[in-house]
Amino acid sequence: MNIEEVREFCLSLKNTTESFPFDDESLVFKVENKMYLLISLYAEEPYIAVKCNPNLAEELRERYNAVEPAYHFNKKYWNGIYLGKDMPGNEIKHWIRHSYDEVIAKLPKKIKELYYDSSE
Repeated sequence: MNIEEVREFCLSLKNTTESFPFDDESLVFKVENKMYLLISLYAEEPYIAVKCNPNLAEELRERYNAVEPAYHFNKKYWNGIYLGKDMPGNEIKHWIRHSYDEVIAKLPKKIKELYYDSSE
């Protein structure tokens, strides 16, 4: 996947917004004003940071050379994924969706209900 494909996928997720947080060097994606993904726009290698369940974070890092603790976030919960390395696109999408779902899971019940179909 490239940065534009990541961006398109993020914007396809319900109620996602994008913004420049502090500078023009990164782009963040949020749901209900809570960040679930960061794209480093000018890194030497295309890079995204995703929120991850801490129990899965270490497993993810062990499986792929493309993954390491995100250097600018709580390393227990955030992983950096280099887009040009060994992780397939469908796996990158899986972890983006996981990050999105991690944020939704922590929303108040009334708001969270808007994200889940009652038939699920």
